[in-house]
This record gives sequence, C-alpha cells and structure tokens, in this order.
Amino acid sequence: MSTSLHHRAIEHLGTRIVAGDLPAGHVMLAEHLEEELKVSRSVVREAVRVLQSLGLVETTKRVGIRVLPASRWNPFDAQVIRWRLAGEGRGAQLRSLAELRTAVEPVAAELAAANAPEEIRRELLDVSHAMRDAGQSGDVPRFLELDIHFHSLLLTGSGNEMFANMVGQVAETLTGRTVHGLMPDHPRATALQWHVNLAEAIANGNPEAAREASDRIMRETISDMEPEWKNQPRVFVPVQRP
Repeated sequence: MSTSLHHRAIEHLGTRIVAGDLPAGHVMLAEHLEEELKVSRSVVREAVRVLQSLGLVETTKRVGIRVLPASRWNPFDAQVIRWRLAGEGRGAQLRSLAELRTAVEPVAAELAAANAPEEIRRELLDVSHAMRDAGQSGDVPRFLELDIHFHSLLLTGSGNEMFANMVGQVAETLTGRTVHGLMPDHPRATALQWHVNLAEAIANGNPEAAREASDRIMRETISDMEPEWKNQPRVFVPVQRP
C-alpha cells in the first residue's frame, strides 16, 4: 500500500469531516470513496480504520461509513487538533488547548522542579536561553523548534507519564499558532524572560517559583489569544449515563 495515498485519503476525509463539509450523520460508501479519491479499496479501508480510531466515523453493515458528531471525536489526538486549527473552529480549539495547558503546565513545572533529573534541568536552561536569542533575532522556525522542545522537556521532566503524553498536543498548538500567523516574529521580551525564569526555578529546585512562572506564561498566552475565540461557542460533551 502506498503510504502517500493512505496519508492523502486520511487527510482528505479528516479535514472535510472536521470542517463540517461532511456533517454528522452523513453516510459514505467505500466504492464511492475509491472513485472520488482514485485509490484502491485497501487504501480506503485503512483510512477508514484510522478515522474510526479517532472517533470521526463508524462503519455499519449494509449502511456504510457514517460520520460521527464532534462529541465523539478524540480531542487529544494531534491530527484532530491540527484539522480543527486549520478550519473555522480554530478559535474554540485554541481556547480548549490554552485552558488545558493552563491547568496542567504549572503543575508539571512544580513537579519538574522537585523531581526532574539533572540533565533535564540543564537542558531546559540551555533551551530557554536559545529561545530568547531566537526570539530576539526574529528567527521564527528556530524559535518554534525550541519552544516545542522547551515545553516537551517541561512536561517530561514532571515525572508524570500522563503529562508527558501531552507533548503531541502542545506541539500541534504551538505549530498551529505559528503556521496560521498568530505568533509575532519577535515575541515580547518579558515572555522570553519568563521562560528563562521558569527554567531557572526548575534548575534551582524551587517548585513554588516554577509554578508561578509557568502560570504567568499561560495566563499571558490566554490574554494574547482571547480575541481569537471571542463569541465562539463552547462544546458541552454529553455525559455517558449508566
């Protein structure tokens, strides 16, 4: 099976479903997808299997491939996040991610200050200084790379494997903000310094200072991004009742 064809089929269908072009309840037939995408049945079958794993579709015998409502999607999957950031739901997705990070990263910073291995503490400090240099020089690709690495180290350094598994979501968030022109070429000097302060607090084993620095970064992020989600409706997922 061609990996590129497989990827193209997933991207084509996933993007259209998340954008609402294929609304909840819409039924597709495998033979029609073969014709539309100009791919084999095995490619369609594998693409549908991936979309099923993300909660975007379900297959029903003698009916077809049914698109599921947004409440069934896996909101933590990096692909779903990327597709949402590329569409009209960008603001709502940014808000959900920012609020999630605000709830998690300050705690992760506190835990990292108490528990991170020495090599992670040193690397965080090095990366924070490199981020400041890249931000001041306006090197956007380099800054994005370092920003992702910084927050990945922060989450991993917490010693909490569930926090560490949020690295993909954070990476998609930071990438999406950059790709869609929502990050300045030259980040504010205060924001750059706060990352250095956070790394220093972790390096020095100061949990309280680390949590405060991370909380400051995340609250500033929310303040900056709030116009993007103004008037965007919130998503209330139905509770699964016994």
